[in-house]
Amino acid sequence: MRILVTGCAGFIGLFVTKKLLSRNEDILGIDNMNEYYDPELKKSRLNQIKNIKEGNFTFIEEDLCELKKIESIFKKEKISKVIHLAATPGVRYSIENPHAYVQNNLVAFTNVLELCRHYDVDHFTYASTSSVYGANTDLPYSEKRNADHPLQFYAATKKANEVMAHSYSHLYKLPTTGLRFFTVYGPWTRPDMALFIFAKNILEGKPIQIFNEGKQTRDFTYVEDITDGIIKANDKIPCKDEDWTGNQPQPSSSTAPFRIYNIGSSKPTNLMTYIELIEKSLNIKAKKEFVKAQPGDAIDTSSDNSYFEKEIGKINLTDIEEGIKKFTDWFVKYYKY
Repeated sequence: MRILVTGCAGFIGLFVTKKLLSRNEDILGIDNMNEYYDPELKKSRLNQIKNIKEGNFTFIEEDLCELKKIESIFKKEKISKVIHLAATPGVRYSIENPHAYVQNNLVAFTNVLELCRHYDVDHFTYASTSSVYGANTDLPYSEKRNADHPLQFYAATKKANEVMAHSYSHLYKLPTTGLRFFTVYGPWTRPDMALFIFAKNILEGKPIQIFNEGKQTRDFTYVEDITDGIIKANDKIPCKDEDWTGNQPQPSSSTAPFRIYNIGSSKPTNLMTYIELIEKSLNIKAKKEFVKAQPGDAIDTSSDNSYFEKEIGKINLTDIEEGIKKFTDWFVKYYKY
């Protein structure tokens, strides 16, 4: 069985690929290695993967928007499962450059769906986001409630992915599983993430900007916990929900082989507490600049994992202080502070 991991040189893609290889899986990794952020970080992640001795790893640098080139890969490689993590991430960049999200989050997603359909892939597992909950304020967020009011275009593209996946599950009986990640953090994170920016500025004696004056909470989830959830979900191929009815439709399942799950820590942390933990780990006090909330930002997030736990199993959860320490240890070493 060969598993395709798209976005394998990305933050989460690194950990998923390494974990699968540790199980002696046969992995094909695809990444376009674009310049959304420092390509050298992506190359370093890729080297981490290539240094693993277990399993079998093949890497192809390619753009998923290039349908004919990607189809030639599917023809040749006989892929059994797909874990689709490639996308343009980030809330704020989607406000500045929505067209990048159309290409990488909608066109590329459609291409992979089509190829899964035509080349008899057993299971398509893909990354969604807690941002789809948007204007919802009923916490903790549950997949069993509608998420139809995204606050930014990034979230809109991810919600579209979920709806697109359902149509393929219904029309072609392609099993699909969408996973709504909650504020993933940890070593090898992207440079545009708050944890990275905070640590860099604190170490360099620069002020950190704290949006909404720190009056917000996030369900920060450690990257290895997300990875654990992805692989467990990928292992379980969804089937028809026999209890589903169109009279009272549940958004999280269907008469098709389709599922949507949250993966979060279920332990929301106030932003100021988060910053205090970074300061403690670095043993440096931050210079703080309090600013107003940014467009598209949710005030609070919290994950209800009960549906995942009922259908798939428990998610391993890392204490946030431990997770931040693992990040800062990596950050100081990698960037030589």
